[in-house]
Amino acid sequence: MSEIQPNNPLHGVKLKDILEFLIDYYGWDGLAQRININCFKSNPTLKSSLNFLRKTPWARTKVENLYLKTKK
Repeated sequence: MSEIQPNNPLHGVKLKDILEFLIDYYGWDGLAQRININCFKSNPTLKSSLNFLRKTPWARTKVENLYLKTKK
């Protein structure tokens, strides 16, 4: 059942942890400047942003890519 993913840098990292890291690093305003998504601009909360990102693959991909660039 469990597959080893040695080439996937996001393996085992939860979306909540990614978003919390980015919020701590950039803040909501900085995050909204880097990724143009309304859930980061208009009354942002962790819960509402997680709900949106879980339902919207293209937005989640942008957040994951920013996380990977920031972690480097």
